[in-house]
Amino acid sequence: MSAIDEGIVREYFEQNGFLVRQARKYQVSARRKVAEEEIDLIVYNPAWQRDARKPDFFLFPNELPYVQRAIVAVKGWHTGVFTPNMLKSSPEIFSFLQQNVLKEAARFFPAEAGDAAGGTLTKILVLPSLPTAEPFRSQSVELLKQHGVDAIISFRAMLLDLLDKIEINQNYSKSDTLQVMRLLKNYDLLKDTQLDLLPDRGGAMPPRRARNPS
Repeated sequence: MSAIDEGIVREYFEQNGFLVRQARKYQVSARRKVAEEEIDLIVYNPAWQRDARKPDFFLFPNELPYVQRAIVAVKGWHTGVFTPNMLKSSPEIFSFLQQNVLKEAARFFPAEAGDAAGGTLTKILVLPSLPTAEPFRSQSVELLKQHGVDAIISFRAMLLDLLDKIEINQNYSKSDTLQVMRLLKNYDLLKDTQLDLLPDRGGAMPPRRARNPS
């Protein structure tokens, strides 16, 4: 996983009000990961309400307020689609769901977050995309749920949300990720997200406000 993939995910959660912690600063390649190394990001929502419902499986921005605390695994395999066959043949996708990993994750959160009132830990998988055709899409979703994934976010959904929030007259000097996106948007190198019908959103997103024609 590249730093830019993780940077996009970090910015997405931070722009939506979450506190984000990076579990590690190094890349593991020559050995098997230990428990804490299976977690890419830990996120905490200080605005979460105790009477909130559980978030939907497809975690679009309007569902984020229902997440209290979560561990996030980032799979930036941008040339692939997470088909049923791919999920069955790639057990490493689910490594962050092992019990020893979840036990290790508990120490990252304040003790009061684990009370009976709503201390559920959400397990989030960030991925490129799912199949668009049925029954493969539904089968992929079912496999993810069976392995213990609570919610998924696509890079497409995150990038569109970030692009919609970025203002071209702002200098995002403290974030290389946002600054590059701002420049691409400023020089009209990105098409208007208003013209994208986003068929994979399934109506889960609220309607976007129209842009100022000026």
